Amino acid sequence: MQRYLLEIEYIGTSYAGSQKQPKEQPNTTKKIVTVQDEVEKAISTLTKTKTKTIFSGRTDAGVHAKGQIAHFDTELELNPSKFVNSMNGLLPKDISIKELKKVEKTFHAQKSAKARYYRYTIANRAQRSAWDENCLLVRYPLDIERMNKSLSYLLGEHDFTSFKKVRTSNPAKICNMYKAEAIRNGDFVYIDFIADRFLYNMIRSIVGTLLLIERNSLAPETLKDILDSRDKTKAGSTISPEGLALVRVIYNNNDINGESL
Repeated sequence: MQRYLLEIEYIGTSYAGSQKQPKEQPNTTKKIVTVQDEVEKAISTLTKTKTKTIFSGRTDAGVHAKGQIAHFDTELELNPSKFVNSMNGLLPKDISIKELKKVEKTFHAQKSAKARYYRYTIANRAQRSAWDENCLLVRYPLDIERMNKSLSYLLGEHDFTSFKKVRTSNPAKICNMYKAEAIRNGDFVYIDFIADRFLYNMIRSIVGTLLLIERNSLAPETLKDILDSRDKTKAGSTISPEGLALVRVIYNNNDINGESL
């Protein structure tokens, strides 16, 4: 049995997240389609065997990825270049495979990961542009220096309950945030996060709180107060997923500081 790593990119707008879910939503006959469904269907078609993939983690409905990682096992010896070409010919246009490579059987897309790198993209201008895609339009001015002061309070290991979705079955609440930084490039503001794990809706809640602080000219320390409160009701709104993308899954501790990202 051979184990292969897949690097996948996708626009998540049309999908109910990255990972498989029940085929129908409760109390409705609406079919649920995920990225994993489409990837497994393409692999199974090419290998002529029903194939299961393991993703590095779940991205929520509407969230995108430039570097999602998955692995799968097969008895076949695959030609990486040909297999990638064939998969991209089968997959919908909003999902593509960047790379396929053979890995050791000890590699696990989820369990071997050391950290994950996400970016939230904001178009910061008075009017929308027809060329804006996969970003959030914020019409009021954003102060990068103030934003980075706020974000600095998230660095290190903390209880992120204040930014976690209420009534989720996952009890995890402690995360180690290695990087939280806002960068301006013309009309665009990029907010980068690297952490060992992210809670459900955590990034979208943090960014919503950051925008609340900026919109109302609150002190940057407000973000620290909300973090320390461990009270979700004090946080800002959980903003839309359209600006959020998984940039990279990090498997080497030396990459966590971001120098080679």
